[in-house]
Amino acid sequence: MARLISRRAVAVTFGALVLTLAGGGIAAAQTATAAKPAAQSGQPGDHAAAPAGQPQVTAAEAAAAKAALKEGVSPSYINGSTSFAVVSSTGVLLRSRDAVSATKYGPGQYQVIFNRSLTKAAFLATIGTTDDCCVPPAGEISVAPRLSTPNGVFVQTYDSAGVPADRPFHLAVFTP
Repeated sequence: MARLISRRAVAVTFGALVLTLAGGGIAAAQTATAAKPAAQSGQPGDHAAAPAGQPQVTAAEAAAAKAALKEGVSPSYINGSTSFAVVSSTGVLLRSRDAVSATKYGPGQYQVIFNRSLTKAAFLATIGTTDDCCVPPAGEISVAPRLSTPNGVFVQTYDSAGVPADRPFHLAVFTP
């Protein structure tokens, strides 16, 4: 019995040593290869052709956003609820709850204004259809708080190659 245990211990020790050396060799080989530039890495967030940020907020947009905040929230609004917006590829707000406007700036750049502060909110967006038919067009989407607009959300849409492109989308806003 003791002899069987010692053979197992030797086999386990040898196996651990082999795996350690193989892993170390892989790690050494990994550091020797050159890292790809961000534009060549193939990651979804690496868009070399993407615009360098959000468009500036105009005085008229800031005034409209403040006016939307003054309108207040819908009577059915409860803390922890979800607001949403369905926006066409041309920037038209088609359906919503608590969203008051949508604006299209350039290829794939949109702003959605809500009637309440979103400073503590979480955002979720997806490329989607704007009617009751069919599969949405292929593409990618990113979402961020709108600069200098506490009740605004900025959305960027891309085609599957990562080039800014107009896409219809659905936006959900979750508030604590």
